[in-house]
Amino acid sequence: MGEYVISCCTAADLSEEYLNKREIPFLCFHFEVDGVDYLDDMGKSLPLEQLFKKMDAGASTKTSQISVSEYSDFFRGILSEGKDLIHVTLSSGITGSYNSAMIAKEAIEEEFPDRKLFVVDSLAASSGYGLLVDKMADLRDEGMSIEELYNWIEANKTRLNHWFFTSDLTYFIRGGRVSKTAGAVGQILNICPLLNVDFEGRLIPREKIRTKKKVIRRTVEKMEELADDGLDYSGKVFISNSACEEDAKQVSDLIEEKFMKMKGMVRHFPIGATIGSHTGPGTVALFFWGKERLD
Repeated sequence: MGEYVISCCTAADLSEEYLNKREIPFLCFHFEVDGVDYLDDMGKSLPLEQLFKKMDAGASTKTSQISVSEYSDFFRGILSEGKDLIHVTLSSGITGSYNSAMIAKEAIEEEFPDRKLFVVDSLAASSGYGLLVDKMADLRDEGMSIEELYNWIEANKTRLNHWFFTSDLTYFIRGGRVSKTAGAVGQILNICPLLNVDFEGRLIPREKIRTKKKVIRRTVEKMEELADDGLDYSGKVFISNSACEEDAKQVSDLIEEKFMKMKGMVRHFPIGATIGSHTGPGTVALFFWGKERLD
């Protein structure tokens, strides 16, 4: 590990193995199923398969953000080793964790006046958040200083594109992202909404598409429209899914068919408990670098 550390939380939806390989330490979110508290520790406390089975059976789920004290302890542990730190939070558009991290930062900086501590609002979620910190690790490994990295990520983070769909509106209705009336009609008409994350890091419904086959095709069309260099895109692509691996594979197969430089380069990750507690099973999300999010 270099002279500074990049860190994130488990809502980045990368595997523990992957984060350890990239030398990115992490904090764990918390979630609750029918009143029982769990740590989002990448399925150790509650395997994702069991979480989604419980949700299918009608279980009530909710999440809680990382506390100021947890951030403080985490930051202190790294800074006390003589390392500088740049921590990236889950989007402020869907959680208050960025504010908690900033409160902890202000307190910790008084304890370590000779250390550098940066906190970044990712404006990203799931493996899009993961793709962001992965890019930061690439730039760190190429020799970029912590100040240069902070400035780069603040200038470029809204170029990280998120496009995702669900084939089951149940959990979006429960969470209030789709009204009960619209959801009932959508289920009857076999609507699979296409959503993205906007420039403020919020989840926004964009298109109502009938049938899963069509929404898969439309998701990849969005990558054609928006990716760096269009069909010549050669950057990293991450795809995450919640208990619908076959749907995710159809997305990646179509990408590899259209984007010739991406053959064998698309990486898949499961949607973790923090994000999955809100999406439920049946969601596929695609992440790539491209045009800046302006709305």
